[in-house]
Amino acid sequence: WDYSSWRPFRSGGMSRPLPFRLRVPLAKILHAKQALPKAPPGSFVAAEELWDYSSKPDYLRMILTSKVYDVASETPMQPASKLSERLGNSVYFKREDLQPGFSFKVRGAYNKMAAMKPDDLQRGVLAHAVGGHAEGVAIAAHRLGVQATIVLPEMTGAWKQRGLERLGAKVILHGRSHSAAMEHCVALAKQSGRPLIPSFDDPYVIAGQGTVGLEILRQLTERPPCAIFVCVGGGGLLAGVAAYVKAISPAVKVIGVEAIGADAMGRSLREGQIVTLPHVDMFAEGAAVEKPGEETFRVCDELVDDMIVVTQDEICAAVHDGFDDSRAILEPAGALAIAGLKKWARQTGARDEVLVAITSGANITFDRLRLLAERALLGNRTEALLATRVPDVPGALAKLHAALAERSVTELIYRAAKTAPTYDGTATIFVSVALDSGAGAGAADERRGEGEVAAILASLQAAGVSAHDMSDNELAKSHMRYMSGGVKPAEGELLYRFDFPEQPGALRKFLNTFCKQSPDWNLTLLHYRYRGAEVSKVLTGIQIPKGDEARFAAFLQELGYQCVDETKNPAYELYCN
Repeated sequence: WDYSSWRPFRSGGMSRPLPFRLRVPLAKILHAKQALPKAPPGSFVAAEELWDYSSKPDYLRMILTSKVYDVASETPMQPASKLSERLGNSVYFKREDLQPGFSFKVRGAYNKMAAMKPDDLQRGVLAHAVGGHAEGVAIAAHRLGVQATIVLPEMTGAWKQRGLERLGAKVILHGRSHSAAMEHCVALAKQSGRPLIPSFDDPYVIAGQGTVGLEILRQLTERPPCAIFVCVGGGGLLAGVAAYVKAISPAVKVIGVEAIGADAMGRSLREGQIVTLPHVDMFAEGAAVEKPGEETFRVCDELVDDMIVVTQDEICAAVHDGFDDSRAILEPAGALAIAGLKKWARQTGARDEVLVAITSGANITFDRLRLLAERALLGNRTEALLATRVPDVPGALAKLHAALAERSVTELIYRAAKTAPTYDGTATIFVSVALDSGAGAGAADERRGEGEVAAILASLQAAGVSAHDMSDNELAKSHMRYMSGGVKPAEGELLYRFDFPEQPGALRKFLNTFCKQSPDWNLTLLHYRYRGAEVSKVLTGIQIPKGDEARFAAFLQELGYQCVDETKNPAYELYCN
């Protein structure tokens, strides 16, 4: 390899020289694997036999000698025929959602525990849940005959608790956040002497996840992939796949994919140091961490080719694509790689290449599918959401429909407001229309063409209908489109969007904290919709007297919920004014 094809992640160059790698025949690698010391059946290989902690881990050797197949399976490489046709490339799904626990996490958890000394394991193990790591540790502990204790935040859903208990794990709920649960887990480990099984920042965990890369190269024998797309939270899977793939086939690109608002690894790589996010978006909760691990960052900084950030709508569209091609129902984090693959193919114009997306997990509740299905159309750019203002007279809806040039209307929300004090003779209507841009077979047809939406807006303007494209407005998509109208109070209303923990008592806490502030405060609007996630978005309208701004700031601090001021959002002005 002459280094000519290597493209460093940062435009300023790599932070350190790329380590030299010797390409050797696979037969020699397998011979070296067979020459390693073998343990008697049922016993353990001590960790120091593979890595002595005094130098950088030999990941190639650790991956080749991993123990993951005692509990994990070699998952299939499934062709995605429909997505391949649309993108003009040969797309494959690496089906890690078919693993025990419906996630790749069991690989790293078991590999770490199998490398530990039996005396350490017999005391039991501790873990804090990030994504499918809790299930992975519970399955590995059950297989090895040891007790697992999983520490979860109090907002964790009952369905996840019951699932872990069915696997034989003990569940402890502590704290209001993942950070608080993690701190408690570390404290328990120090008090009890039980080992803590990390979710990503450990060489044996990384090596266990790296067996996914081993299988990909082994399964695609006829034609090696151009690029492999990997979901990223803390970076264990990305580091493991990159460590193996770059050692065996360095020309293959390894590309990480993160959700917007949870892109700690990407930001860290861009800045050349570990970055801690002040707030982590929990939409793709299985890959939502505030900072990457030190070892995962080091490996990714050396080996990863690129990082891609995708939006919530793009993730929802990827869940739809996964179902369309494989009938798999992926969780948002599990579909990150598909979303990144699509985005990369559009941005680079890649054609006739072999592209692999690792479908990393399917831990999802049925209730959450409603939101994913609704947003998938926007994510695939086959639908546009418009806010229109029309004269509030008989026949206005028919005139609006005619101005849409007989396009298919997929949603329409209207409510008369003639009794409102601020009524001006017009009505605001949210309407969703189907687009033709997503119906073609090429990568360009994946985009929501600005020209098509602009033509729709122009036809509405010509018909005397004021219209705005709200397809990328989060407030309009999450709340306003589901509300049946309303009237903005005369003055003093603030609009705030909160992230509520999805647990009993969250709304009561909000109302109790609010009511004790002042009898002059008034709650004018509240919109909540259950989404089956750990966190729900709640929209509120609050009236406070002038001069109470400092008290209101103290109220937000006491409440402790993440919030966004949406008072000046144009969707609010259009629909509630």
